[in-house]
Amino acid sequence: MQTRKLGNCSLEVSALGLGCMSMSSGYGPAGEKSAMIAVIRAAVEHGITFFDTAEIYGPWKNEELVGEALAPFRRRVKIATKFGFKVGPNGERLDGVDSRPAHIKEVAEASLKRLKVEVIDLFYQHRVDPDVPMEDVAGAVKELIQAGKVRHFGLSEAGANSIRRAHAVQPVTALQSEYSLFWREPEAEIIPLLEELGIGFVPFSPLGKGFLTGKIDANTKFDATDFRNVVPRFSPEARKANQPVVDLVSTIAARLKATPAQVALAWLLAQKPWIVPIPGTTKLPRLLENLGGATLELTPDDLREIKAASDQITLQGARYPEHLQKLIGR
Repeated sequence: MQTRKLGNCSLEVSALGLGCMSMSSGYGPAGEKSAMIAVIRAAVEHGITFFDTAEIYGPWKNEELVGEALAPFRRRVKIATKFGFKVGPNGERLDGVDSRPAHIKEVAEASLKRLKVEVIDLFYQHRVDPDVPMEDVAGAVKELIQAGKVRHFGLSEAGANSIRRAHAVQPVTALQSEYSLFWREPEAEIIPLLEELGIGFVPFSPLGKGFLTGKIDANTKFDATDFRNVVPRFSPEARKANQPVVDLVSTIAARLKATPAQVALAWLLAQKPWIVPIPGTTKLPRLLENLGGATLELTPDDLREIKAASDQITLQGARYPEHLQKLIGR
């Protein structure tokens, strides 16, 4: 597995990371613990050194899972986690966000224990808090870095103004936001800004929440607890309308004797040398398939063909329901 540096900083990780959220929440029932630990450890053995979690995944359960799974490999891996959503005293998910400096520091202490580490490699603000100045958020993380409890500061789903304000106080190592052939909006403003400031980009949902794999169509039924049930872009009508983007990657994949998922990941990796996608999975065969995306090389002609065809596709449906849409891009 090749490695990449996230922007101008010293954080060097595998070209593909592993998003661990789906092992505990979001896409149906949580996976069986021993099976999920096996997938995480298989990722390490196949060269993945970058693992993504958050206190809200579960809540808490995913950090505990990742901490246990990676304990034997601590010196070989980097773990990213996140703060900023409200969690009740018994681990219940509450509405709203909370990035008060005192709360950030409380979350850091709790995450360190759950992850079984002495320092958090990358600590993201999960969503911008409109009630807390970004300077105060960055300042709190800066203090955690100075105290040796955090190594790098990140933002998730932040807008350009928030990124600039945070970066002026504490250099931002990485931005985590959605980016794929299923969602190319970051190309307009965010990617040029990250390049200007020397910030790495960690795309989540690089396979379009599974849509780009070609395994989902208008007739697919999701588990009752699957987040995609409330995502407008995953309504049956939107899935049918958005099929051309799947047909695009499938056509390229067939020619290259690859899978659609591998083409989608290879396309992302080809965009910038400081982009590190974090596809998630609960299944070892899918993990191994995704790894093939890191070794698939798309030619300039391939990339031009994909861009030209993708530019002609107008995707249908918002990527979040309205109440969550309000939390992004601020």
